[in-house]
Amino acid sequence: MVSSDQRRRQLAREKFERQQQRRAEARRKARRRNAVIASAVAVVLAAGAAAAATGAFEKDKKADNADAADPSPSAGESKSPEPPLTIDKKAKYTFAIKTNQGDIKLAMDAAKTPHTVNSFKSLADKGFFDGTKCHRLTTGGIFVLQCGDPKGDGTGGPGYTIPDENLTGLGKAGADGKVTYPAGTVAMANTGQPGSGGSQFFLVYKDSKLPPTYTPFGTIDAAGLKTVNAVAKAGVEGGAQDGAPKKAVTMEKAAVTKS
Repeated sequence: MVSSDQRRRQLAREKFERQQQRRAEARRKARRRNAVIASAVAVVLAAGAAAAATGAFEKDKKADNADAADPSPSAGESKSPEPPLTIDKKAKYTFAIKTNQGDIKLAMDAAKTPHTVNSFKSLADKGFFDGTKCHRLTTGGIFVLQCGDPKGDGTGGPGYTIPDENLTGLGKAGADGKVTYPAGTVAMANTGQPGSGGSQFFLVYKDSKLPPTYTPFGTIDAAGLKTVNAVAKAGVEGGAQDGAPKKAVTMEKAAVTKS
């Protein structure tokens, strides 16, 4: 017999998955809508009607903002190419994060996730993560702390996307289409579409079952996992199961070095 606690977690997972599907569909509709608007703008510009074109761009901007307001797990479309691959793919790397709640170190394997590690090193070297917030905590169904968004609201990114990697690294999916992301795993967030990862990532502080579509690229050290658990224990603002952590987390300084 399924206990009430197990049933509650199952319902929470199912709700999370429905939300992700709705968000992905909303983005597809927004992109189609924006494409139509862009076509209309091109016609207006060709006709020399500058005022009308300005109005159309405002509509396009509003459509983008409406999509961005959705509490997405990752940022939108790629606008520029990912950084050139310059890391040593045979080496191990450490992503060291100094936060206001305690230090967190992530061990990364460049051999399995070269694009991900290379991107994080490139961003960290530029100070991209410094001063950013871990904007999302989930305490039901899945158990993660999400960070890496320069906007701090779930919509930001580096302006490019990177390919998915190591998706079979956690084993074969079960009958439910999911695998277990063990406590201590760090993985890439995405929009629900293949190859849509940017700079946002999530730290798993308790075993969580998810579809194998999120690049697992490292593991959290013991001290870091303790820090994340302390944040999780404080809960989500307002008492919800998904939202900003009540104990705010700021990534004060981040660096990637070869181990």
